[in-house]
This record gives sequence, structure tokens and C-alpha cells, in this order.
Amino acid sequence: MSENRPFVLTIAGLDPSGGAGILADIKTFEQHKVSGFAIVTANTIQTENEFHKIEWIDISFVIRSIEVLFQNYKISAVKIGIVSSLSYLNRILSTIKLVSPNTKIVWDPVLKSTTEFDFLSIEDRSVLNQILSKIDLITPNYMEIEKLLPGFIKENLWFENEMKTAILLKGGHNLNEVGKDQLFLKNKILDLFPTEKDCTEKHGSGCVLSSAIASNLALSQTLEMACQNAKIYIEKYLSSTSTLIGYHYV
Repeated sequence: MSENRPFVLTIAGLDPSGGAGILADIKTFEQHKVSGFAIVTANTIQTENEFHKIEWIDISFVIRSIEVLFQNYKISAVKIGIVSSLSYLNRILSTIKLVSPNTKIVWDPVLKSTTEFDFLSIEDRSVLNQILSKIDLITPNYMEIEKLLPGFIKENLWFENEMKTAILLKGGHNLNEVGKDQLFLKNKILDLFPTEKDCTEKHGSGCVLSSAIASNLALSQTLEMACQNAKIYIEKYLSSTSTLIGYHYV
């Protein structure tokens, strides 16, 4: 395999419609000129409009897949999508950190589908803290951040010493400034303002955004630059069609 492109791995669900999950991630990787790998955490029956069923992949199968890929390739960045539990995610992260401590990790915390099907509950906050300490960036929306870190927005939690990961808070549900994302780092907040006016809702937009960020990190961009460039990419995706599945552009 060519060594000209960095390797990026998605660990996420399989959406047959291709709008979300590993198919959307791989499309995004290709547009960013990185070599993409994929490990499935779940098989789903769904379209861009409806979610019917999910079957989770046994964690031992996922872990073995991670080990084999990392034994054979130098993987620069990993994007993680839907997982069945925090313990499931923690085992994935522990394995990655063991085999490749410097690999960048982006988690798109998919807690429920757009049709309100629940994927993940936050059952143990001590485990969540362990998880966050192993991740470089999480990309929640406004509803997800309140479930992950209650009071985050109102109580300025990002300035507290125990903040364990960078957070890109997506602005699609920002009632005050729709489309304005905010990147919360240890000592500062970076506002990312929208530039496209004709964006429409898309199935799997969070998958595309997080995959674009992981790609940019693999291309040696700083976290700030990776998020800024990923926002440009996702806005082109959101404005590409009037349907729930968009087109990928460079």
C-alpha cells in the first residue's frame, strides 16, 4: 500500500444508506487524500429517514481487528462513532493507547439517532472521566454535551483543571447563533463562524465532520486548523443538496 498518504481508521457503525457511519467516514477520508480503514461496531437497518434495528459487534472481535491493523500499519488518527456502552468504548481506547500511544483520537459521541433511537447512556461517570482522558477531541452537539457533561455551558466547566479533552461544540442547535461552533481548549475558546448560507440538515453530518477532523490531524494539522478546515468541508457537504444525504467535495 502507498506510503504517500497517512492512515486513518474509523471505528463506527455500518449505515446501509451511506449517509452516516463508516461509509460516510471512508468517503470523507478519500476526499482528504488519506488512506482509510474501517472497523464495524454495529450493523444497522436504516435509511436516511428511518432507523429500524441495530446489532452490536462483539467487543472481542473489534479489539482483535484493532490489534491486527495496528500491527501492520502506522495509523495516525482514529475516529470513533457509535458504541454500545462506555465500557465498550473504554476497551477500544485502552487497546489503541497500548499499541499506539501517539495516535490521535476523535470521538463523535452519538447518543441517539435523528429518529430518537437511543444508542448510548452515560451509566458511570468515573468511566466517562477515564474515557475523556484518552481522547484528543470530542465533537458533541448541544443536546449531547448536556448528557455528557451536565452544566458544561452554564458553569464554564472548560476552564476547570479537570477538563480532560478538547471539545468541539457543534452549533447546529445553538439557538442564539445557529451554525457557530466553539472549540474549547484548556486555556481558550475558539469561535468557528459559518460561511455558507444555504446549509440544510444532513443525515450523518456529525460523522462527516469528525472524520474530516481526524483526516486533518493525520495530515499534521494542529487541532485548531483541523477543526477550522473541517468546518469548511462540512459546510460544503451541508449545502451540496436539498436532501438528507449530501455530496462530498474537496
